[in-house]
Amino acid sequence: MHKHNLRHWQHSHDFSRINRKGEKRTKIVLLLTLITMVIEIVAGIRFHTMALLADGWHMGTHVAAFMIAVFAYRYCRVHAHDQTFAFSPGKVGVLGGFASSVALAVVALIMLIESVQRILEPQPIQFDEAILVAAFGLLINLISALLLQDHHHGDAHEHGHHHDHNLKAAYLHVLADALTSVLALIALSTGKFYGWVWLDPIMGLVGAGVILIWSYSLIKETGPVLLDESIDETYRNAIRQTIEKNADNRVTDLHIWRVGPGHYAVILALVTQFPKTPEYYKKLLTDFHQLDHITVEVNQCAGQPCVPIGQ
Repeated sequence: MHKHNLRHWQHSHDFSRINRKGEKRTKIVLLLTLITMVIEIVAGIRFHTMALLADGWHMGTHVAAFMIAVFAYRYCRVHAHDQTFAFSPGKVGVLGGFASSVALAVVALIMLIESVQRILEPQPIQFDEAILVAAFGLLINLISALLLQDHHHGDAHEHGHHHDHNLKAAYLHVLADALTSVLALIALSTGKFYGWVWLDPIMGLVGAGVILIWSYSLIKETGPVLLDESIDETYRNAIRQTIEKNADNRVTDLHIWRVGPGHYAVILALVTQFPKTPEYYKKLLTDFHQLDHITVEVNQCAGQPCVPIGQ
């Protein structure tokens, strides 16, 4: 039995996003949103305004979403080197983003229902008090948005081109809150000065539509990652061509899948008359920076050129 150090042949399996700044800021926004939610719900009941009440409960769903985000950050950090996971818990943040996008869609549907109810059953509103509370809610949302801007590029654990889906989901929730606050302010102001009470539920419908669009875009972005979608076909073809233009190599099997934000694993099988070590073929792929975990299977095609069927 040999006594060589195996580190040279071992891969790193740590593909998690350790975004401590994002985690800390998400916790601050969670606290701010929770306080604002309580204020708006109490004010909505006291001042008889469905706009504030709806916005308050809307913020309540975002509190739950931020809790998901905080959990995802902590889980990723605590289990970064847990051997239970094949490629580390790198997708937990993506899962948090997906769960939050579903929550966004639920929020939009609730807003649609409440807007229709307000069209059918309009209520008298104490506009002055409601406008002040809505303005306060918007201020908190703007502060939260500034806190959640994706400043992760300088983190030592990350590459600048990667995206934190968890942080992005939290940021979209804050933008959705800010949107509903702006719409509530417009509806309450026009209701006070022009008597356009009907604009309140219309703004609710518009806001719900915009939030549904944001939710759908985030689901499209995170869903394929969770389903192990392969890399872009152009990228796959470039990998295949890089291997096949070297000697008489022919790629017989190629699997590429995402194991974390910006990280891909690849299993590549090839056949050649003049086989070399797997390390040789890995070096051919050094310019493909998104490939972090490469496994190469080399098969010898003895006695005849290795030409694909049909050529």
